[in-house]
Amino acid sequence: MVQKVSRTEVEDFLFHEAALLDEWRLDEWQTLLTDDAHYLIPPNDDLDGDYRSSLFIIADDRERIRQRIIRVLDPNCHAEYPKSRTQRIVGNVRILSQDGDMVEVAANYICYRYRRYERVGQYVGNYRYKLVRKGESFLIKEKKIVIQANELGQLGSVSIIL
Repeated sequence: MVQKVSRTEVEDFLFHEAALLDEWRLDEWQTLLTDDAHYLIPPNDDLDGDYRSSLFIIADDRERIRQRIIRVLDPNCHAEYPKSRTQRIVGNVRILSQDGDMVEVAANYICYRYRRYERVGQYVGNYRYKLVRKGESFLIKEKKIVIQANELGQLGSVSIIL
């Protein structure tokens, strides 16, 4: 029998994920991903596009996610050395659907990014997740991040994991 997922369970999971990212515990964050996970940031002019046929800002499969984390944690990664300090606020969490152990979730976010010698960066937008129930928690099968900005250039590089 499939257990109905509660919004509180999903919120707790998303809050835990946000804490791991803010604390740069990226190796631990990776354990929240399925083996076939995708991390996606669509272009502003095609938010509903398919990463297989549109040019996305980021369209990483599981291996590319691993490689991205290796690069960003390397002290020679000038885009993140010293590492940005981030603070995320996740809210308006909604369960869109549940089909067996697969749960589709939407949430809004604000991610403040603090970097030495730069103005505070503010990434604002929404997340769309495909989560898979695993025991009492979840794994991320897909994380799609929409950045609500008319012009992404003002935000600088998106070298952090949103």
